[in-house]
Amino acid sequence: MPSGDSEKKAISLLSNDSNESKDEKVNENINNENSEELSEEDKALKDGLELAVARLQESNWELHTLALQYLTKEIRTSTSSMTSVPKPLKFLRPSYKLLGDVYVSWPLNHPERKNFADVLSVLAMTMSEQGTRECLSYRLKGNLIDISSWGHEYVRSLSGEISEEYNKRHEDVDIEEDVEVDDLIVLVDDIIPFQMTHNAEADAIDLLMEVQSLHKLIETKVVDDKNYERVCLYLLRCGEFMSDPDDYEKLFVTAYTIYKKHYKFIDALRVALKLDDETRLMELFEPDSGTNAIERKQMAFILGRHRSNFVIENILSDSDEENHLNDIIGNVMLSERFLSIVSDMDLVDVKSLDDIYKNSTKKSDRLLSEQQVDSARANLASTFVNSFVHAGYCKDKLLLENHNNSNITDWVYKNKDHGMLSATASLGLVMLWNVEEGLNAIDKYFHASNDYIKAGACLGVGILSSGIRNESDPALALLCEHIEGQSTLHMKIASICGLGIAYAGASREDILELYAPIIANSEDGVNFPTVCLAALSISLIYVGTCDDDVSTLILQRLMETSDVEFNQTNMSRLLCLSLGLIYLGKGEKIDMIMEALKTISHDMREYAEITLETCAYAGTGDVLQVQKMLRVCAEHLTSPEENKTNDNNNNNNNTPSNSNIVDTNTTNVFNDHQSVAVLGIALVALGEDVSTDMALRTFEHLLHYAEINVKRVVPLAIALLYVSNPDYSVVDQLSRLSHDSDAELSQNAIFGLGLISAGTNNSRVAGLLRQLSEFYMKEANHLYVVRIAQGLNAMGKGLLTINPFHSDRLLLQKPSLGGLLTVLHCCLDMKKTILDKYHYLLYFLTISINPRVCSTVIMNEDDSNVLDNCPVSVRVGQAVETVGQAGRPKTITGFQTHNTPVLLGYKDRAELAASEHKAICSVIEGVVIVKKVDPVTIDDNDKMES
Repeated sequence: MPSGDSEKKAISLLSNDSNESKDEKVNENINNENSEELSEEDKALKDGLELAVARLQESNWELHTLALQYLTKEIRTSTSSMTSVPKPLKFLRPSYKLLGDVYVSWPLNHPERKNFADVLSVLAMTMSEQGTRECLSYRLKGNLIDISSWGHEYVRSLSGEISEEYNKRHEDVDIEEDVEVDDLIVLVDDIIPFQMTHNAEADAIDLLMEVQSLHKLIETKVVDDKNYERVCLYLLRCGEFMSDPDDYEKLFVTAYTIYKKHYKFIDALRVALKLDDETRLMELFEPDSGTNAIERKQMAFILGRHRSNFVIENILSDSDEENHLNDIIGNVMLSERFLSIVSDMDLVDVKSLDDIYKNSTKKSDRLLSEQQVDSARANLASTFVNSFVHAGYCKDKLLLENHNNSNITDWVYKNKDHGMLSATASLGLVMLWNVEEGLNAIDKYFHASNDYIKAGACLGVGILSSGIRNESDPALALLCEHIEGQSTLHMKIASICGLGIAYAGASREDILELYAPIIANSEDGVNFPTVCLAALSISLIYVGTCDDDVSTLILQRLMETSDVEFNQTNMSRLLCLSLGLIYLGKGEKIDMIMEALKTISHDMREYAEITLETCAYAGTGDVLQVQKMLRVCAEHLTSPEENKTNDNNNNNNNTPSNSNIVDTNTTNVFNDHQSVAVLGIALVALGEDVSTDMALRTFEHLLHYAEINVKRVVPLAIALLYVSNPDYSVVDQLSRLSHDSDAELSQNAIFGLGLISAGTNNSRVAGLLRQLSEFYMKEANHLYVVRIAQGLNAMGKGLLTINPFHSDRLLLQKPSLGGLLTVLHCCLDMKKTILDKYHYLLYFLTISINPRVCSTVIMNEDDSNVLDNCPVSVRVGQAVETVGQAGRPKTITGFQTHNTPVLLGYKDRAELAASEHKAICSVIEGVVIVKKVDPVTIDDNDKMES
């Protein structure tokens, strides 16, 4: 910029040239002023700017230099901080076209031509027509450096035009041709460092994404210790809006590399899990990665919470550490830690059914009423309630009160047939995660004379082993003989389901070999529900893996399934679901499978297609998929019976052929695909706040205008969006629907109340369910569903959750979501599944159960493989979105201070309040390892804060 003397010289030369010209300009401007009166300072500025414009039209090149220096100084000064349109730009607006013509008239060898282009580029920011990109055009003709000297707004405007130009150049050529964009990249290289050092990381990343240059964040030094957290957080949030798989991967790989470069290995692990990249997981545990023993243990806890099948083998030099880390990943000590938390929170005492139901009526009257309605159904409901409430507690009043007794408890015999199966299996849920003691407690049931009790014991073994990776594989050892041997059908089915629950997400090839003959068997007389449950179980074991062998096996069985098999049972929907679970969250990888499904002629083809598609795009928020599902929901379909009636009316003279006769005893599935489409809307929108709100609004429209079969599924879809998250408005909506005149709709709404409050002990939901239990006292099915919902609400006495998201809602636990979808698909026809003999399918929710308690531990000074409980003070409050905010904004609001262990809700976030300890990880959730902080460091931090 010119010095003070040169500025005076410039004004002097401009003023002394021609007073007559100046007078004409001033008179013209006075005439153009309407009502606005300028101050003396503004008049002087306006006069100076207009004189500079006049001198640029002269032939004297020296005057051009001085005029441009004056314009540059005034514009740069005014645009350094813009809260409104700067006065120089306002006063120069009438002269913009004139200046453009003057620039064109200048010869190419003019020494000030580039500086003139710079000035015009800034003026074009507010004066050019939209879409012309004149700001960028002039900048490319001017100086390609020192762009930031013109201010933030100019840089932001120029960045937008660079993005537009980059995309335009790629649109104008074929994909295979190379596009010349080096001139744009030069500008980008000058802009990015300025934005990264001025708290505009979001703008910088947006620009780099547009010009496909995210690698510059890694290759250059623009990301440092001060801004890497904001950069990575913005990259992770942007990933939620990326539809292209390649762009999605680039974002997360960039974030992973930045975290690793700054030695934030635990955050890098979270990103690697999001990418589902085992190779990068392996990198983080290698000796030369830079991780220490404490960090490796914390990463193992996160892998265990994620139900990862990752195994550390021959990576570390210390085999004892490898074994210890594998035990943590395999959740071997999960039961011990959970029971320790139960003891710390003083929740050891067991609850009776009366404590849970809390009816206002007298106990004797209530029991009499339930017995009169359906005694067996009431006992079955109590079985589920008791098991859900005491899940993982290893004690209860119905089954384990006399656990030392070798005889089978009387409660099992108070149930009938399949009820005995569920009653026995409930013992597995009470002993959840405690494999050693659980097997001892359930062993006596294997020696019972009743096949249903033995089948329940098989299922119970699988339930108590859920998510536990044990070297001896007790579940597989005990149950495989009942699958391969000559056991009864009930024991075989229970063993199949038990292995599916026990090894969900484990990707075990030996179990696939065990199940393959069952699934592939398409001979006449084969038990089709067994085939469906085997396919479901193996798909849960391989959930989200895109395994070709499993998908081919299930697809082949779908193609070979006859119409009779499809129609004879509603379990066929689970066969369709099993194919979708294999591709859960995998997006476009389903294209070939979708083509293969078109060869199926049965009505279930549409059910299978929509299930596969919605599972593949689960949690993506893909708008196109939601629109597609809405179109399916809007269709008006007629049943085969209606079509037959219409054909008869239209063809009175024709005799109906035998092919038009419909067996009224079979299940018509002509509109089931609409039901799964409603569920698919929630599945696609899952986990993202904006998508969830829009889906909720969509469901309100469906409740008003859709067909009854669509309306019935809306409560289940809403529940899927708000699992273990009892939002006030959603509870209110489901409460209204629970009194609907349609039985299926009201039952689904009641069950939805249980799902959204699962594990929260929400008092409002508990009160509503108590009212519903009295309202539906004489309705056996409704009362049964109410009881199950009460059990879900009080699950684990408030210490458990079934929400599939964790790690600050970044990661989706696929086995957990698979268990939820299994139960929800069964509820699409609750009358023939949950309310019939397949009620034991409710135990698939076990896969989704996880503690929602945050506990802190510290490494033992004598043995590094031992972790001791270390209660610390933490602040727990509502999570606040800090993406794109400069500085160090608060991450929680409305917080309260507690000592660990502490409960965390779906929208809660915790941070350490005590300065004596420091957390190893950035997300305070689950099991958190802390370490003591040096007192000198504490004093330094206190001084900085003060």
